[in-house]
Amino acid sequence: MAGTEEKGSREALRDTTGGFFQKYGVAFVMVASVVGSGSIFIASSAGVQYGYALAWAFIGAALLGIMAQDMSARLGIFGEPLGAFMRRKLGGRLTMTLAGIISVGAVLWTIELTAATAKGIAVLLGGAVSWQVLSIPVVILAILTGLLNYEGLEQVLTATLFVLLATYVVVVGVSAPPVIEVARGAIPSIPGPTALTLAASILGSTAIWSNLFLESNLVAEKGWTSAEDIPTMRKDLVFGYSLAMVLILSVLVVTATVITGRDQLASFITPALALTRPIGQWAALLFLFGTAAAAFNSIMPIMWVPAYLFEHARGNDPDSADRSFKAIYAGGTALGILAPVIAYATDLGVIDMVVLFPAYNGIISLPITAVLLFWALNDDGVMGERTNGLALNALNFLLVALAFGLAAISLPELIETLTSGGL
Repeated sequence: MAGTEEKGSREALRDTTGGFFQKYGVAFVMVASVVGSGSIFIASSAGVQYGYALAWAFIGAALLGIMAQDMSARLGIFGEPLGAFMRRKLGGRLTMTLAGIISVGAVLWTIELTAATAKGIAVLLGGAVSWQVLSIPVVILAILTGLLNYEGLEQVLTATLFVLLATYVVVVGVSAPPVIEVARGAIPSIPGPTALTLAASILGSTAIWSNLFLESNLVAEKGWTSAEDIPTMRKDLVFGYSLAMVLILSVLVVTATVITGRDQLASFITPALALTRPIGQWAALLFLFGTAAAAFNSIMPIMWVPAYLFEHARGNDPDSADRSFKAIYAGGTALGILAPVIAYATDLGVIDMVVLFPAYNGIISLPITAVLLFWALNDDGVMGERTNGLALNALNFLLVALAFGLAAISLPELIETLTSGGL
């Protein structure tokens, strides 16, 4: 009798899980790239320097990310994927060139994510194996995971995000933050001279360009093809970004609670080390595990973008099950193995790569993508009667303006850092 009940419970859970993924899941793939080592480091930096005061910037960036991806999804549902729009308007050769320029950002992202994942594992292992050696199995595992069919990848990334949620919520709970002070952080303010730069970094790591390409493709993978699917798509976006914000704000709250008041972090694992004294080593290990898992989880959706881009540039209809799609993904992800080589050749540390490499995306890839999205959503030939109205155009223009503003803020700091020998 007990065996029958247990079997029935398993079947009910399987039916519930299957029903969830049948309706939702795209946004969880999207936000897997949002919750990476860069976001964790930025959230940690914000918590260390300004306590809870910049929580509002993460919330605002998430709302902008939801609205921008909503536009990308509508483009995919009522028009065509953004990469296909590029080829039709710009031709194959120029699209291929732009795909290459944009994809450099994805590769740089993957290199730093590989380094961050390997470094986190190395610390968890007590330094028994160097991060440079561990980067090899990290890249191999990322390739194998990304070669899963879409449904398999969606379920793996979603499961990992919920594990991360449990991990960070537990750490937040035992750190006992002051609830009223945390709530005050939702009120917009500029608490210090570098807060505006941090706010720009928060935008760049939350409303990320790769998702604007990916969302317009993945609506077809999910079977969202008509106006009837819009409410489900929007619920999916709210679910996904809500989860991402709980994760990232948990990092901010933990660091603000245990190590607020410093000028900067010595490393992206500093918050984990700081947890050891007030809470115990187990909390530090949980935080480190979360950091490594979040970085790894970001690799797959980010490196799917070049595969979609180059397939569109070649005039193909991309399918994640096709051999050519998988070859582009595997080849691009394999470049993550350059992380130890770059570290050795340039004397850059993991923290340097985590901070510097994503800057390319904010300076180059995001502005290009924002302009293309604005163009596509106002093209009558693509969207028909569903082109952006005045309010959506204002929002889309805000995204473009913020993208160029982020580039203007980031570029001088990046040049200064590179010319002065690193961080």
